[in-house]
Amino acid sequence: MSHVENTELKIEGMTCSSCANTVSKFLQSKGLRDVVVDFASGEARFIGMEPQMLSQVKSGIRELGYQVIDDSDKTLANHFLFTIESKFYFSLFFTLPFWLGMFFPIPMFHHYYFQLAIATPVYLLGVWHFGKSAFASVKFRAPNMDVLIFIGSNAAFLYSIIQQFIFGNTSDIFFETSSSIITLVLLGNLIEKRAVLQTRTAINSLLKLQPATTKLISFFGDERFEVITEVNINQIDSGNYLLINAGDKIAADGIIVWGNGDADESMITGESMPVKKRQDEMVIGGTTLISGTIKIKVTAVGKQSTLSGIIELVKKAQLQKPKLQKTADKITAWFVPAVISVAVVTFFLNYFFLASVFSQSVMNSIAVLIIACPCAMGLATPTAVMVGLGRSAQKGILIRGADTLEVLSTIKQVVFDKTGTLTTGDFRISELKIIEGNADEIKSVLVGLEKYSSHPIAKSILKELVNHQAKTFSNIHEKKGVGISGTDETGNLFSIGLSSMCNSENEWVEYGRTLNENLLHIFVLKNEKLIAVVSLEDEIKPEAKQLIDFLKSKDIKTIMLSGDKKERCETVASSLHIDEYHAQQKPDEKLAFIRKCILKSPTAMVGDGINDAPALAQANLGISLSNGTQVAIDSAQIILLNGNLSGLISAFSIGRITLQTIKQNLFWAFFYNVLAIPAAAFGLLTPAIAALSMAFSDVVVIGNSVRLKFRATTIK
Repeated sequence: MSHVENTELKIEGMTCSSCANTVSKFLQSKGLRDVVVDFASGEARFIGMEPQMLSQVKSGIRELGYQVIDDSDKTLANHFLFTIESKFYFSLFFTLPFWLGMFFPIPMFHHYYFQLAIATPVYLLGVWHFGKSAFASVKFRAPNMDVLIFIGSNAAFLYSIIQQFIFGNTSDIFFETSSSIITLVLLGNLIEKRAVLQTRTAINSLLKLQPATTKLISFFGDERFEVITEVNINQIDSGNYLLINAGDKIAADGIIVWGNGDADESMITGESMPVKKRQDEMVIGGTTLISGTIKIKVTAVGKQSTLSGIIELVKKAQLQKPKLQKTADKITAWFVPAVISVAVVTFFLNYFFLASVFSQSVMNSIAVLIIACPCAMGLATPTAVMVGLGRSAQKGILIRGADTLEVLSTIKQVVFDKTGTLTTGDFRISELKIIEGNADEIKSVLVGLEKYSSHPIAKSILKELVNHQAKTFSNIHEKKGVGISGTDETGNLFSIGLSSMCNSENEWVEYGRTLNENLLHIFVLKNEKLIAVVSLEDEIKPEAKQLIDFLKSKDIKTIMLSGDKKERCETVASSLHIDEYHAQQKPDEKLAFIRKCILKSPTAMVGDGINDAPALAQANLGISLSNGTQVAIDSAQIILLNGNLSGLISAFSIGRITLQTIKQNLFWAFFYNVLAIPAAAFGLLTPAIAALSMAFSDVVVIGNSVRLKFRATTIK
């Protein structure tokens, strides 16, 4: 039987990790796998759902007290009865007379039946709003905060009913307590909802990058017959042609087939300067053409586009839980039963041992139930992580997983590849020295073989020789970190690579030639005989020095690990003041070195080539440049989208302050409960004040996380 894989639902109404846990256990009870529910983003993901189960799952989630939102549900979700705003204003209207009665001696406000009349609508709303969630959470053995609110508000309301209709006592009633609890908790939920939305702004900004419409070119190829129509972006597909004018947002990934201009890619890559775009170059959907006019052929739309890939990566990272959050979740799981136990003990201590009156003992117990706040612990980590990962994405830094932020803060040494990482990797041919053959033949061999390699040196050579004919080869074989070889049409074996490929350098010396040790030399062989030497020069990236200085200021050791010759490595290491360097390292040697490093202290590896991939995967933290190879990007936990090393400074800074914010939030959550629960138990707080305190404890945590958003924007 077929299954719908990777189902994603948008859910509204979850306020903390306890709510998410209830939904998660419900989905698991339906036999769904790999269930991940995040209240902060309002998303649930899972696999293994049969098509006919969708309506059943949605209905079940609604029965839990939450709303599943899709295009068909938007009207329902915005209905008066389903918004937290309307529920708050409704309860506030009926609760205001209770509050006014505290200050104005209006007899009607203190009449038993008047209070019963205005308390009942609020009570029923509370039973409906908090009751569904409370019962569902108990059913799935994940009791949440709504259980405490439900018990507390019910205890106050039913106690007042019993006093009148059983004992005939109308002086010892607490209708205002029941109404105040419900109203103030709804106020807290409302503020919390709006505050959590602030933590989602980075992702929302990325989602808004895509334009609603674009200009579709029909009959592309002859301007006399071209027809340009403005269409919804949902109507375009790969292979379509689009017209992009200055000021337009580019609707999809594509390749320029006509025209040129400058694009603003800052929201995708973090690159603040406009990027020049010419014919045959790629453009990214969601970026803006700030000058010029271009026509593009669409290469990717929807889920396959670069922008969607970035958003998906950030969302997945936000759904993952760091160790701190997992610890907090374990505590939260036992929190509600523990608080109920404390409330029961509070009643018995007050009534039997402290000689408090029955009503006061009940109120103290209710205050304990209401003031306890498991939500603050549940909100502490995901809100901070959401802001931190969102801000890093806006700066062109993709971080795979929330736990990466924790690892980032522990790093004590950073190992760098040299070529293409610390240096530009855009080599320029300084000199072509020929022993046998002619320059055109050697260049055709270089182009013919290097086009099969993704190494930065190969890319640079191809860029230099873009106008030269390529020689045809077969039986291509590339040895990582060494070189590439192939057989031409007449059976000659040609090889291109470093001196480690063979004894080429010694052979060159035998010809009475010398090599400039500060240049990179590539040797060209024909049937294992040296026929030419290509001398290349590379430059250190301008931002590399700034990054090394930053790491040193944080007492992080810097190491350079390169396959290049000792002399060139020494020059780069000396220029950047790198602590330690190792030259002429093959991929397996790099891997072995990283293994030794991680045994000593937490280690990050920064690289961009195929030969760096094993080391990137082995390190505690792999960091790749987006202009590197795909395998290097896939092996890394952090990707610098613009290929600029200065982004790593922001990554370290964002990681550090995000973890700092998480610790602050958790401290406040525990500190609040440790102080508040005893205060309520001893009657120092009324239930209404307890409800207000509980509501704002969540706001403090979320507010501190939102503050991270503005702290992050100041990082350079």
